[in-house]
Amino acid sequence: MNKIYPSASAALADIVRDGQTLAVGGFGLCGIPEALIAALRDTGVQQLTCISNNAGVDGFGLGLLLESRQIKKMISSYVGENKEFERQYLAGELELEFVPQGTLAEKLRAGGAGIPAFFTKTGVGTLVAEGKETRDFDGEIYLMERALTADVALIKAWKADKSGNLIYRRTARNFNPMAATAGKITVVEVEEIVENGTFDPDQVHTPGIFIDRIVLNAHPEKRIEQRTLRTES
Repeated sequence: MNKIYPSASAALADIVRDGQTLAVGGFGLCGIPEALIAALRDTGVQQLTCISNNAGVDGFGLGLLLESRQIKKMISSYVGENKEFERQYLAGELELEFVPQGTLAEKLRAGGAGIPAFFTKTGVGTLVAEGKETRDFDGEIYLMERALTADVALIKAWKADKSGNLIYRRTARNFNPMAATAGKITVVEVEEIVENGTFDPDQVHTPGIFIDRIVLNAHPEKRIEQRTLRTES
C-alpha cells in the first residue's frame, strides 16, 4: 500500500468534509503541520471542530482557518497568541472548550487507546468541573473526563519511512503522537521520507499502523512565535 501522496492538497482531497472534527498536532508554532493546514484552508470545508493545544497565530497555522471562518469550535488549552481568535470568541462567533493542557493530552491518548473516559484531579473545584461527573477514590475527589477522537488527524513529524513509521525531532513531538493515534484517518507531513528498514525499531516514536497518508514538506517555514533580542547599550 502506497501511503505517499504528491502534495498536501492531494492527501486531503477525498477525506475532508464539512462538519468534521480534526485533531491537529503542534505546540505554539512548534511541530505544526503547516502545509496540511494551508491545504485544508484551500479545500473550503466549513463548520470544523479543531482539537489542538492552541490556535496558531494571526495569519499562520490554524490562524489561517480562523481568518477564513472555517472553524466553528476549538477544543484547546491555550489561545493567547491569536487576536482573531479572541475577537471571534468575544463576539460569540466561535465556540470554545477550554481543557487543561495535561488533560487535553490524556484525552487524545485515551481516545487513541480506545479508553472512553478517565479520572483526574485536575480541574476539581473549578469551572472545568461544571457538569462533569466526580467520584471519590480513597478520600480524594476526582473528575471524569471523556476521551477525544477525530475524523481526521493532521500531524507533523521529522522523518517517515515509506510504511509511515515516524520520528519526531525534540520538542516538535509535543501533541503529535497523541493526535496521530486519535484520528480515524491520520495524515502526516514530514521533512524527509526514507526507505523501509532505515530506522532502528527503538527509534520509532509512532508506528506506521497509525498513519494513513504521508506528505513531504522538505522545507517548512518554521516561524518563531516570539523573538526577544538583546538591546545594545
